Amino acid sequence: MISLPRFFKERQFLQMAALVLLVLLLAIGALPGYLEGKWQWKQPPPIINLGEIKKLRKTGLAIPGWKITQQQEQMLGSGKWSLQIMEKDGGKQTAILLLLPQNGPKDQPQVEWTEIDSWGRMQWGEWQVAQYRQAKFAVKQPQVKEETKVKARFFRAHSKQQTFAALQWYAMPNGGHFSPLNWFWADQFAQWHKQRVPWVAVSLFIPMEPLGEVETTWEQVKSIGETVQTRLFNFNT
Repeated sequence: MISLPRFFKERQFLQMAALVLLVLLLAIGALPGYLEGKWQWKQPPPIINLGEIKKLRKTGLAIPGWKITQQQEQMLGSGKWSLQIMEKDGGKQTAILLLLPQNGPKDQPQVEWTEIDSWGRMQWGEWQVAQYRQAKFAVKQPQVKEETKVKARFFRAHSKQQTFAALQWYAMPNGGHFSPLNWFWADQFAQWHKQRVPWVAVSLFIPMEPLGEVETTWEQVKSIGETVQTRLFNFNT
């Protein structure tokens, strides 16, 4: 015979386990799909404008005031990126913009920043990152009432041949963040409303003084980053 204290302990444990399971189901947005007899992650809602997003690989992204001098699809790691080189003021200013658009409804951001580091080492040899910090900026986008906020990775990347100021984040229609977890929770919440959150990985490089202070480039880098965030997902402009 089971003693009463043990019985109540086991019952409390089962209740707690059931509660934890329910919270997990709610957190990942699976409960609506479960009640309908289908799992949400196996049949995710479609992504609006996915076709236009994928075209970025072939077309690149037009940035007002900048001329694209070279653009091509570039295989980096497991993904196909758009690699474009831009110049401004007759070549006095240059920039490299790498974009990895979402490729399908089940495609998730994962190891893109590691792949970019590998690309840097292939291009310029020894590749080191320094003066890293999290950077914030905000832009006003036509389809969103409030300013959209972005939290990006900002750092100096250098080799023996070249030094860059770098800015990286996952751009989304309602903002951006350098962590894939931020997109994951936003997308799970959107699926409650039968919607999705598309994403584009952005990696921007601006040449700077060899081994200089990356903070001296912040205003310039932020300005381009704001334009990139504004232009992405605005397919009618």
